[in-house]
Amino acid sequence: MKWFQKKDPPTVAEVPPQASQAPATPATGTRIRYTLAIASGKGGVGKSTTAANLAFAFAAQGAKVGLCDVDVYGPSMALMTQTPTPTEMEGALIVPPEVRGVKIISPALFASTNKANILRGPMAGNLAKQLLTQVAWGELDFLFIDCPPGTGDIQLSLAQNISLDAAILVTSPQQVALLDVRKALEMFRTLQVPVLGLIETMSYFLCGTCETRHPLFGKDGGKNFAAEHKLPFLGAIPLSEALTQSGDRGVPLVVADPTHAGSQAYFEARDAILEALKQGKGLPPKGLGSFHLKWDPMPEVQP
Repeated sequence: MKWFQKKDPPTVAEVPPQASQAPATPATGTRIRYTLAIASGKGGVGKSTTAANLAFAFAAQGAKVGLCDVDVYGPSMALMTQTPTPTEMEGALIVPPEVRGVKIISPALFASTNKANILRGPMAGNLAKQLLTQVAWGELDFLFIDCPPGTGDIQLSLAQNISLDAAILVTSPQQVALLDVRKALEMFRTLQVPVLGLIETMSYFLCGTCETRHPLFGKDGGKNFAAEHKLPFLGAIPLSEALTQSGDRGVPLVVADPTHAGSQAYFEARDAILEALKQGKGLPPKGLGSFHLKWDPMPEVQP
């Protein structure tokens, strides 16, 4: 399998497979090497853009890739990738549409564009589980899961029922974003899901007429956060008009313009992810079957 060559990045063959390959349905031949959650805890930091570009960056070099959008309240992956509505079934499972080599599923493919998904937390968690387990994914090297913002039922359902191999955190540089990313990090650690590293989006702006990097939202916020929490810093993604327009047009930037600075940044992030997986030498056990909350008694109020 040929991979993007820069400073001899590791190949998929060099990355140790996981002992548990979930979701797994032996009767339908589903077999997934790595299930990776793309999460932030914060909305509006470019998480879905990152999930889409990473998926297509891996697929462009020969990996078998799936992309599952579990943001049931605000799904955007169908628009960002021009994914058609599924039309085939394999037994009781949905055959996911394939776009440029990436198998994609999103709740937006099953609902009216303008219809709101009004769901209580447990219902949202169950829907996310269905999107992952009732789909004929086949054999994949990587399944990327585009998570919603927050630290609620959907993330808990993924950790308990899907057995995530790892999470990749996405943040923008400013402290207001890092505040929520810190909560997401602690959530995954509580749920015993390894965090593979952190990607910083909107790191700098290239105006197109100079080579100067303009840090519009602060400088090195994500890099410093990663160092503080002993996480690999997986990459810094620039803010650019081309990147935002590619999402609106439904063609990820790594496909529309592989030579663009934003695409190169995602290629470098891909290599860093592969290196992190390789260095993991078999990630530690992950996922919870159950957990218990401990409530400390309230102090007595003296009259």
